[in-house]
Amino acid sequence: MKYPNTGLYQFCLQLGKALYAQCHPEQMSFYLPEKAKDVFGTEKNVLLQHSLHKFFFPLLRDTAVWHSTFQGTMYYPASRKVKIVATIHDLNFLYEEHIGEGERKRNLERLQLKINRADHIVGISQFVLNDLKKHLSVEEKPMSVIYNGCYIEHLDHVVKPQLAVNKPFLFTIGTIAAKKNFHVLPSLLVGNDWSLVIAGIVVEETYKQRIIDEAQKHGVLDRVIFTGGISENDKKWYLENCLAFTFPSIAEGFGLPVIEAMYFGKPTFLSTSTALPEIGGKDAYYFEDFDPESMRQTLSKGLVHYKQTSPSELIKKHAASFSWEQAAQEYMKVYRSVMAH
Repeated sequence: MKYPNTGLYQFCLQLGKALYAQCHPEQMSFYLPEKAKDVFGTEKNVLLQHSLHKFFFPLLRDTAVWHSTFQGTMYYPASRKVKIVATIHDLNFLYEEHIGEGERKRNLERLQLKINRADHIVGISQFVLNDLKKHLSVEEKPMSVIYNGCYIEHLDHVVKPQLAVNKPFLFTIGTIAAKKNFHVLPSLLVGNDWSLVIAGIVVEETYKQRIIDEAQKHGVLDRVIFTGGISENDKKWYLENCLAFTFPSIAEGFGLPVIEAMYFGKPTFLSTSTALPEIGGKDAYYFEDFDPESMRQTLSKGLVHYKQTSPSELIKKHAASFSWEQAAQEYMKVYRSVMAH
């Protein structure tokens, strides 16, 4: 939870809140960085993270189960008496073109060590578990799929963002990085007067420039808006008011923004890569490839279908099936199962 405005931060925050609501306060503690120590409102049940813990981890004498909420963590209990539940979000490094074969191999080796130490593996989609079984040795280790939930903060009054748009616009949100594939989106503005709003922190400056270059190539740069990281108010406004949500990512273990957009009943256009078809299901539309003309046709046909069939309520129902309360209940069952063995 070091980095707000990321999917991993939201995963930890919403799951933590849902878990804490379901158990006795004395049963659960949180391992947190200093700046996030108050997010669950329970200071006495917080163990503060320290960089030295990578080498000398606290003994955790009273801990039965340690839930590692991210596969890249360097923080693991040394004691074998502590059972480990490990959530695996993705093997995105297998799908990112800029990652070489040597780095892929090293990433798999590091992840294998985490798998070996874990007593139970949770994948946030079936796609993730299938990837694990295909590329790593999981033997007979217990494994579960527990989907992320959908949470939209209730706000009594949503106000227009500073970077509001006064014409129809497409919206997307995520870290500005190559795996999100956002550079294919400016071509969707050709032949119309729409805008494209891209929300999210910039992780790769060179990739942001690639998006800009594509927008210039198509003559639409003046209609592409980068917001940076945004508040819940702004995210809700953009989701409520967008013409459509577009998410052409090529590497997702789940894709939380997809469910957030569907919560509002929006037409949602996704790539067919990795876990997105599993999460979007039959209620989303899909770009079969990233050829600009093909994408424009998919968008146009999808918007016509959406207008003619009015599937908004079906889309909302699909989003509602992803619940943090349900996810917390399933994780609690996993915790109890590893304690019993």
